[in-house]
Amino acid sequence: MTPGIGLMKRRLPTEKEAIPVAVSGIVQKYGVSSNDIKTLETKYDIDGGDWYVALGFGEKRVIVKMDSVQGTITEITEI
Repeated sequence: MTPGIGLMKRRLPTEKEAIPVAVSGIVQKYGVSSNDIKTLETKYDIDGGDWYVALGFGEKRVIVKMDSVQGTITEITEI
């Protein structure tokens, strides 16, 4: 039997760990320099266990959704 999300150790427990993963995903997808990316906002969804990190670079703004247990990016949405 596997433990529920509340009992599992999270790979992205804090904002400090979540932001570099989000920045890395943007660097890979858009090919921009990490120095050009600005963190606009971060939110943690307690019910779903997901991190949402809003990032800006150039004229683009994106929201990166990440699973805190798996430590992976699940969605990148341009706004």
